[in-house]
Amino acid sequence: MKKIHEKIAVPVLAAAAALGASAATAKDAIRYNGPAGFPIAQAVEVPAGQAIVFLSGSVPDVADKAAPKDSIQSYGDTKTQTVSILKKIEATLKSMNLGMSDVVKMQIFLAGDPAHDGKMDFGGMMEGYRQFFGTKEQPNLPARSVVKVAGLANPGWLVEIEVTAMRK
Repeated sequence: MKKIHEKIAVPVLAAAAALGASAATAKDAIRYNGPAGFPIAQAVEVPAGQAIVFLSGSVPDVADKAAPKDSIQSYGDTKTQTVSILKKIEATLKSMNLGMSDVVKMQIFLAGDPAHDGKMDFGGMMEGYRQFFGTKEQPNLPARSVVKVAGLANPGWLVEIEVTAMRK
């Protein structure tokens, strides 16, 4: 196994070194456009020498304290939860001297919504997401995945989001 790694590593390292001279001077992430009209990047390339920051999954705050504890009503619909989470992520990034424009990768976990016959509310998530990404004020788009999960740790949560950011 060691010999296989050595055979692969040498050409890869040589290619990286050859490309590294131009990439090492780059400051911004290189974002490859996704499908036309859809606000995600097909890929995001982080230049050499840049720090990568991984944020743990974030979940929504209670939106309605009068609603039954740990219910979907207490946290809100998918759009409400998405906006709540992205505001929390934005605040966390700001505390680290980063912003939403520094997000290069996003993973979104959606639980099935009883109000949508147990299907994930992709449209509601997109309504919340579009408030933070692909706007005139913040046009940088992350590479992104959205996955329907059987459930999240709290029965009232429909959304959990984790992001990776790049420090310039």
